[in-house]
Amino acid sequence: MNYLKEFVYRLRGEYTTEKLVKMGMKVGKNFGRLNGVILDPSHCWLIEIGNNVTMAPRVHILCHDASTKKFLGYTKIGRVTIGDNVFIGAESVVLPGVHIGNNVVVGANSTVTHDIPDNSVAVGSPARIISSLDQYIEKEQKQMNDAPCYGKEFTLGGNVSMELRTRQKDELEKGIGYIV
Repeated sequence: MNYLKEFVYRLRGEYTTEKLVKMGMKVGKNFGRLNGVILDPSHCWLIEIGNNVTMAPRVHILCHDASTKKFLGYTKIGRVTIGDNVFIGAESVVLPGVHIGNNVVVGANSTVTHDIPDNSVAVGSPARIISSLDQYIEKEQKQMNDAPCYGKEFTLGGNVSMELRTRQKDELEKGIGYIV
């Protein structure tokens, strides 16, 4: 099965996490790598990922930047270190030489060009800090008090029925909710 997974990844021009680890990348426990995540295979030994890290679809972690190659004859390279308890949103890019601290949320479609300190929420292109993680969680908890909350039965993994899909769609017509 592992060979099949690696074969499928290679067909897509990607490498499995296991292959990148064999090539020198360091990864902690509970790493969630969703579809289309690119972990720079040409310099993967410069990537270090902590525990409890999730990368949403199409995140790119780059340890090299070839923008200098044509003009200087050299490609810029740098380590990328991602701490523990980090979520990196869909279609974000992390550039070479960046350190992302512990307990960090990087919003979707962000470009991380500089270090992000512990306990931060960063968004944008280039990414900038908009709040502490504690402030963000407190705001979301307050919003959650008045919002619909859904269990596993509302997910594909929970075999969500058409009736529940319709109910959820109707309940979310004027706002957001939260799901397990």
